[in-house]
Amino acid sequence: MSPDELVYLGILAASVPVGFLFRYLSPPVKQGAALLLGLTITIGTCGIHTLHSLCTVLGTWLIITFSWRNGPSLSLGWTFLYLLFFRLVTWFGLPSPGPFANAIQLLLTLKMVSLANEVKSYHSEKKKDVSTFSKSPVVGGLSHKPSLYDVISYSYCYIGIMTGPFFRYQTFVDWLEQPDAVSLPGREPCLQRLKMVPVYGALFLFVNSYFPLSYVRTEEFLEHDYFFRFLYMVMVFFVFRMRFYAAWCGAEAGCISAGLGCYPQGALSKPGGGPTVEYSPEPDTAVEYDFKTIQNIDCYNTDFCVKVRHGMRYWNMTVQWWLHHYIYPNAPFRAYALRAGWTMLISAYWHGLHVGYYLSFLTIPLCIAAETAMEASVRVRLGPGGQKVFDWVHWFLKMRAYDYMCMGFVLLKASDTLNYWSSIYFIIHIIALLCIATGRLMKGGRGERKRGSEGEKEVKRDETVREKAE
Repeated sequence: MSPDELVYLGILAASVPVGFLFRYLSPPVKQGAALLLGLTITIGTCGIHTLHSLCTVLGTWLIITFSWRNGPSLSLGWTFLYLLFFRLVTWFGLPSPGPFANAIQLLLTLKMVSLANEVKSYHSEKKKDVSTFSKSPVVGGLSHKPSLYDVISYSYCYIGIMTGPFFRYQTFVDWLEQPDAVSLPGREPCLQRLKMVPVYGALFLFVNSYFPLSYVRTEEFLEHDYFFRFLYMVMVFFVFRMRFYAAWCGAEAGCISAGLGCYPQGALSKPGGGPTVEYSPEPDTAVEYDFKTIQNIDCYNTDFCVKVRHGMRYWNMTVQWWLHHYIYPNAPFRAYALRAGWTMLISAYWHGLHVGYYLSFLTIPLCIAAETAMEASVRVRLGPGGQKVFDWVHWFLKMRAYDYMCMGFVLLKASDTLNYWSSIYFIIHIIALLCIATGRLMKGGRGERKRGSEGEKEVKRDETVREKAE
C-alpha cells in the first residue's frame, strides 16, 4: 500500500472509536468538536491547499445568502467551475493539490450543491406556510436557515470528510440534535459492517500482487494471448472492487459509531437522501432503527444484480442519489439512455479531467441501450426457463462490461485505455452494438413491433417498481 493509502486507512480506523465518544456530547459541543477534528484532518493532510475548499464553502454561502432563488444552478456552476480551476491550478503557476485535497474537494462539491437546493426548498416552503398557514409537507426539510458557522461545520465535519458517504445538511442537523444518542444502536451494526473488511482488504492485497495495473502498460503484456489479456481486466476490476468495498464499509462504520444517519425503519430512508416519509411511532412501542441514509455500497447486489443500470445503483449509492436528484432531472434530453448519458458525462467531469473517465462513463449508456433492446425483443418472448438462462447470460455480460469500463477508470489516459481496449478488440462495444442491432431486427415486422413495444413497457414497469422499492 502507498503512504497515502496508509493515511486513509489510519483516518478510517480512528474514526470508528472516536465516533462512539461523540454520542456523549451535547449538540453545541458535538458541532464544534466535529468541526475542529475535521479541520485538523484537512489542514494536516492538505496544508495550504485547504484554501481551495474554504473558497468553495465561502462562495456557496454567499450564493445561498444573497441569491437563494437561483442557488441550485449558481452553486452547481460555482462548484463545478472551481473544480476546473482546482484541476488546472498549475496553469496559473500554483502548486498542484494532492490526493487528499482532491478527495475533500469532490465531496464538498456534492455537499454545497445539495445545501443550496435544501436552502431554496426551505425558503419556498416558508413562503407557502405564510400564505396558506399550513404545515410544510416537505419530508426532511430544513427548520432554519443555516448560518455561516453552520455551513462551515457541515462542510468540515470529520465524518466521511475524505471517503464519504455524502449526506445532506439536514442529516447533519438531525445528527447534532439526537435527543439520546447513547441509546441508539451502534455496536452491533458497526461490527456487522466491519466483519467483511479484513476479507476485502486481504483479497485486495493478494490479487493486486499478482495482477498489478502497471503491467497493462508494458509491451510484454501485449505479447500474451487474448484470453490472458481478457482475464486481466476481470482481475483488475476485482481488485478495484475489493479496495472500495473495504474503504466504504469502513467509512460507513465511522458514521454508524457516531450515530450519523440513524433513523427509524418506518421513515423509509434512502442512501444520501434520508427519510422519505414522516414517521411518528406510537408511545411505548419499540422502535427499530437503520443506517440506510449513509449506506454507500451494497456489495452483494453490486456483484450479483443482473443489469448494468441496476449495478450503478448499488455502487457509491449516496453519490448516485445526488446524481439522480440534482443532475438527471435537469438533463436536456427525454430519452432514458440520453439522460443517463448526460448524467454519466457530469459524473465523469466530477471525477476528473482524465479522458479515461469519459470513455468509461459514456460506455454505460451504450450498454443500457443494448440491454434494453435485448430485454424488449428477446427476453419478453421467452418462457420462465428461458428467461432464467437469459438473466444468467445478462449477468455475465454485465460483469464483463464493468470489467471493461473499469480499465478506462484506472488507466486514466486515452492512449492507455484505447490500447488496452484494442488489445481485446473492443469486445464490449461490439457486443453492445450487436445487441442493439439484433433488438431492432427482431422488431422489424408489425407483429414484432407490437411484441417489442410490450417488451419495452415491461422494462419501464421494471424500472418504476425498482425506483419505488428504493
